[in-house]
Amino acid sequence: MKKYSLGIDIGGTAVKLGLFTVEGELLKKWEVETRKIENGKYILEDVSKSVNKVLGECNINKEEVLGVGVGVPGPVKTDGTVLGCVNLGWPVFNVSTELEKLLNLSVKVANDANIAALGEMFKGGGKGYDNMIMITLGTGVGGAVIIDGKVIAGSNGAGGEIGHINVNPHESIKCNCGRKGCLEQYASATGIARLAMEILNKESTDSKLRDIEVVTAKEVFDFAKEKDELAIKIIDKFSSILGRALSNIACICDSQVFVIGGGVSKAGDVLLEDIKKYYKLNAFYATEDIEFKLATLGNDAGIYGGAKLVRELL
Repeated sequence: MKKYSLGIDIGGTAVKLGLFTVEGELLKKWEVETRKIENGKYILEDVSKSVNKVLGECNINKEEVLGVGVGVPGPVKTDGTVLGCVNLGWPVFNVSTELEKLLNLSVKVANDANIAALGEMFKGGGKGYDNMIMITLGTGVGGAVIIDGKVIAGSNGAGGEIGHINVNPHESIKCNCGRKGCLEQYASATGIARLAMEILNKESTDSKLRDIEVVTAKEVFDFAKEKDELAIKIIDKFSSILGRALSNIACICDSQVFVIGGGVSKAGDVLLEDIKKYYKLNAFYATEDIEFKLATLGNDAGIYGGAKLVRELL
């Protein structure tokens, strides 16, 4: 009888790991450093050693472990082949096969944003829904699409990359992806800060934001809650762009719920209300009633998602 599963979220700074029951109860979580030297050649070896150590400490035999679910910061094909991870220094190779050799356990691998979405559907803001779109508003904009409980990764693992939907064909500045006018340039934390500077330079209205040397998204939301006129205008612009983009995505996916996570989501319900307003203004009538929820698992979403991925082996 298989009793346990492991969820692993490989990030650019740290690898988060979690030991779960197969039902999804988190028993133990821990981290190891992401050693990126020599193009990340030691990362999987470090993960394997750490997993073996914890299983030994917990007196768990590998025969009792259903498998391991892993999230990585890059596109992943269905066979576990990662199409390169720039943040880790990894080339194209099959992570699933390599980690299975090291651990002697079944391993399933997916993109980290997709894994986080699975986690939120399993035990977080998306719990109780089978059709969900996750939007992660952090340094960039990540996304994931789940239909009938399954992540839609696409043929190259790039399904759900909503941050690179073009929302402004007239943009002159390049996105990190090399293209121009991506949603990420306006809806990420850095994008909100950029919108703030554009509006501050264009408007003459007084604002507390003018007293800050380097404006961040957090300050924009904080001052908007204090009724700062320019901060409200910045949030309105951000919300109009994101709300319109989500209305287009809904026409394709017809989801039950949008779950919004990432650092920007810490702004709370005020964030949801502004986005919902512009979503409804632009939505196709059949998709108007999609719900909006905040992600609740924070940095643990990836390990919960890994545990959910393993449950597909049942």
